Amino acid sequence: MAILPQASLFLGIIPALVLLYIGLKGYDDFYKEKNIFLTFVIGIILGFIAALMELFTLTAGVLIIILFPILEQILKTMILNVGRLHGKKETVIYGLSLGLGFGSIFTPVSIILANIQTESILLLASIILGSIGIILVHGATGIIIGYGVYKGKLMKNYVFALILHIPVTAWFFLTGIYKLEHLQVYLVLYGLVIYWYATKKIMPNILNRNQRRK
Repeated sequence: MAILPQASLFLGIIPALVLLYIGLKGYDDFYKEKNIFLTFVIGIILGFIAALMELFTLTAGVLIIILFPILEQILKTMILNVGRLHGKKETVIYGLSLGLGFGSIFTPVSIILANIQTESILLLASIILGSIGIILVHGATGIIIGYGVYKGKLMKNYVFALILHIPVTAWFFLTGIYKLEHLQVYLVLYGLVIYWYATKKIMPNILNRNQRRK
């Protein structure tokens, strides 16, 4: 029995929401809840659009390693780089929610592409873990792009986010070619490192000294 796409969608959204809830702690003064909800939903929509576009360009071969990251980071940049968010600290927070929403859609997409059956428990678990790694990377790159918009260094931070994203598509490409989808589990380790860097080294820069101590 195949995993239903409707059910698999929650396998991406729930971890993304948990990460968002944890990530927002200590930043209560920097966002509005309605904007967090809005950017998260926009992220899901953009992620769906990106996934559809990428499904039709899978025949591009090795070029997808660079093309997919360019597309995905551009879509996030289009939302964050609006005039009213320029120079605003909250842009970094909205980058987090946008990125997590964006990444959440790739869990069901990965399950569908791998044609996983409910009997393939180990493969399913590895794909889900690998997809959580993608969520972490998108959350982190959303922070990085948002920080670039806030500091007026968008191009520099966009390139940085792009470089961090390329190993993810490269790993997916290679494991897909050699039918080693179970090795995608290692993406979660990469994602954790990138996410830790973004949330612990970049996000705190919008806080003052007293807020950091708390």
